[in-house]
Parts: sequence; C-alpha cells; structure tokens
Amino acid sequence: MATWLTLTLQDSASPVMEQLIFFHDHALMIMLMIITAVFYMMISIIQNKQTSRFILEGQMIETLWTIAPAIILVFIAIPSLRLLYLMDEIHNPVMTLKTVGHQWYWSYEYSDFTKLEFDSYMVQQEDQPINMFRLLDTDNRVVLPMNSPIRMIVTAADVLHSWTVPGLGVKTDATPGRLNQISFSVNRPGLLYGQCSEICGANHSFMPIVIESVSTNQFINWVSKMSE
Repeated sequence: MATWLTLTLQDSASPVMEQLIFFHDHALMIMLMIITAVFYMMISIIQNKQTSRFILEGQMIETLWTIAPAIILVFIAIPSLRLLYLMDEIHNPVMTLKTVGHQWYWSYEYSDFTKLEFDSYMVQQEDQPINMFRLLDTDNRVVLPMNSPIRMIVTAADVLHSWTVPGLGVKTDATPGRLNQISFSVNRPGLLYGQCSEICGANHSFMPIVIESVSTNQFINWVSKMSE
C-alpha cells in the first residue's frame, strides 16, 4: 500500500490542485481505453487466420484511424486549455507575498504589511526535533490564511530557482531580473511542503518550502506578533 501511494499525486490543498487531479484521471482513463482497444485489435489479428490477396485498400478504416485520434485529442485539449486559463487567472487577491530565491534559501516579504520579511533556511539535521521531516522543514514557515486568494510574486537574486508546492499545484520559476506572478488559495489548514525544483547548484536539494495554513484570526495574531 505504501509503495502504491508513492506513485500517486499528493492530496490537494487548493481548488487548482483538485482540478489538476481530475484532469490527470481524465487523461489516464482515455489512455486506458486506447490501450484496451489496441490490445483487443492485436489479439484479434493474431487469432484471425483468414487472408485475402484481393484487398487493395481500406478507405473506411483509413478514415476512422485518421478521425478518431483527432476526436480524442479534442477531449484532452478542451479541459487542458480550461485548466491553463484557470491557473493563469488572478482573482482579486487579499494579500501579496514576494518570494526571492537565493543560493540556497528563500526570502519572503509580506508586501501588505510593514516590517514583515524573513529568510527561510532548512533546519539542519542535528538541530531537528524528532517530529519534523528530514530535509523538508524550515526555521521560518510561510504562514498564510486559508480560503483567501493569495498573489505571489517570485524572483531570484542569483541563479534560476523554482518555487514548487505540489499540494497546491503551484510551480513557477524564480528568474533573476524578472518577476513571475502566480495565484492560489489554500482550502484546508495544516502544513504543506515543497522544494526548489530547478537544479540551481550544489545545495539545490536543500531549499525546502513550508507553508502553514491557518485561520484568519490566527494569521492576524501572527502578523501582529511578527511586526512588533
């Protein structure tokens, strides 16, 4: 059971990730239907002993195997384009978070609040409590209110990085001299883990991301405490 779970997508923590999982299942179902039909035809051909040396062409089957793939691609392309549009849309964000990638840590700045910025480093193994994930926890977590549209601006200070949180269905490049914008909303409380998914140097695998989703009241209390 544990091996099977490692082959599946993470549980969704945002509406976008829910749609990504639905699209993934939709595409896999179409692939399963195609594979089943191909295997059926292969077995039928192998077991069929009848031959005819007078068949010169088969216009009907040639028409079908040209039109059928086009129809299948339409059934894949329409939900895919819809999902791309939804992921690109910015829905009246309640707050903006700026993220800067460094070698090899992240810096966060809450642009809507004064004096609220910090660096987020991976917790070293010798300093790590027993109940924390190895190589995935940070000393400063990104605290965000749940059920609130968040706009994130991502850039880098040195080389290419990539801010990625699979549970949110979010992945965007952090490019030096360029601002990339993404939008998401966390729909459940808890901790969400991610990592830099761009090969950015020797310590590339030691740039974890931890998002702590809390209620609005808890978030306001956290902001007040951090701004003191």
